[in-house]
Amino acid sequence: MAAAAWPLSAIAGFLPTSLSLTLLVTTLVVVLVLGAAAVFFEHIRKIGCMHSLERSAVSDAFFEDPNSLKKVPCPSIFDPPEKYISLIVPAYNEEHRLPEALTETLNYLKRRSAADKAFSYEVLIVDDGSTDYTSKVAFNFVKQHKIDNVRVLLLGKNHGKGEAVRKGMLHSRGELLLMLDADGATKVTDLEKLEDQVHALAKKVKSSTGASTSSSQKLSDVEIAVFGSRAHLEKQALATRKWYRNFLMKGFHLVVLLTAGSGIRDTQCGFKMFTRAAARKLFTNIRLKRWCFDVEIVYLCKHLRIPMVEVSVNWTEIPGSKVRMTSILHMVFELLLIKVGYGLGIWKIYS
Repeated sequence: MAAAAWPLSAIAGFLPTSLSLTLLVTTLVVVLVLGAAAVFFEHIRKIGCMHSLERSAVSDAFFEDPNSLKKVPCPSIFDPPEKYISLIVPAYNEEHRLPEALTETLNYLKRRSAADKAFSYEVLIVDDGSTDYTSKVAFNFVKQHKIDNVRVLLLGKNHGKGEAVRKGMLHSRGELLLMLDADGATKVTDLEKLEDQVHALAKKVKSSTGASTSSSQKLSDVEIAVFGSRAHLEKQALATRKWYRNFLMKGFHLVVLLTAGSGIRDTQCGFKMFTRAAARKLFTNIRLKRWCFDVEIVYLCKHLRIPMVEVSVNWTEIPGSKVRMTSILHMVFELLLIKVGYGLGIWKIYS
C-alpha cells in the first residue's frame, strides 16, 4: 500500500539510468503534445464562439460620404438587391497599386453602364486597417464617382483578407457579387466570363426546378459560385519559379486536396463571383479571416450543395505581393483548422 504512494523519483531510482531518461523524455513529450492539442482545440472553440457572436450581432457599420460628410448606413446581404453587380476589393496598404486597378475597373463599368441601362454597379473597397494612404486614395474615387457607385468600408485594424472580403460581401447590394484583388492582376473584363457561367448555370438550375418556379425565380435567388482560375498557367509558373517554391506550392495543393477535396484546381485565385443567395449562405458561415478562406468557401459550397464551376482567366504577376514563404505555414495551419473544426462538428454549418 505504501509503495503505491512512492513518488516517481523513488521508482526511477530502481530503473537503469538510460531507462529513467527515456521515461522522463517520453513523459515530457506526452505532456507537451497534450498541452498543444488542448491549446489547438481551445483556439478552434474560440473561433466558433466568435462566429456565433458575429452572426447574432447587429451591425453598426456605415459608409462615409466625403462629398456630403454624411454617414450612409450599410446595407445587409439579407436585403433585396439594389444593383446588378457589386465588386468587392479588399485592400491592405495598397496606396500604390490601387489607383491603376480602380481606374481601369471603373472605366469598364461606366462603359457597360452607358451601353446597357439595366447594368448598375457598385465598387466596395474594404480597407483592412491599412497604415499607409490607402483610405485616402479610395475616398478620392468616392469623390469622383459618388457614393452610390463607389463606397469605402474601414475596418479600423488589420484582420486579414478573408475578413475584408466577408465584410464587403455582407454589406453589398448586388445581384451578383465579385471579389477581386486590389492589384489588378486579373483584368476586370474577365468578369464577363464568370458572369456568362453564372447565367448558364442559373438556366440549368431553373429548368431542373420546374417551369412553375423558374419564371418567378430571380438570378439573385439562385445559389451559384464561379471561381476564376490560373490553373492553365501552371506549366509556365513552374518553369519560372524557384524549385523550393514549386515544392512548397505542390505540397500546399496536396493539403488543400485532402482538406476540401477535388473539383477546383486553383482555390487561391482572387477573382470569384457569387449570386446573392450563395454569398448569403457562404459568408454568414465562413470562419477563417486570413489566407485560406478561399479553401473554406470551396468546402462550404460542397457541404451546402452550391453549384460551383472553375473558369480560366487572364492573370499577370504584379510586384508587391504580400505572400511570404512563412505564409505557407500559416496556410497549412488554417487548413488543419478547417479539417478539424468542421470534421469534428465543432463548427456548425448553417443552411
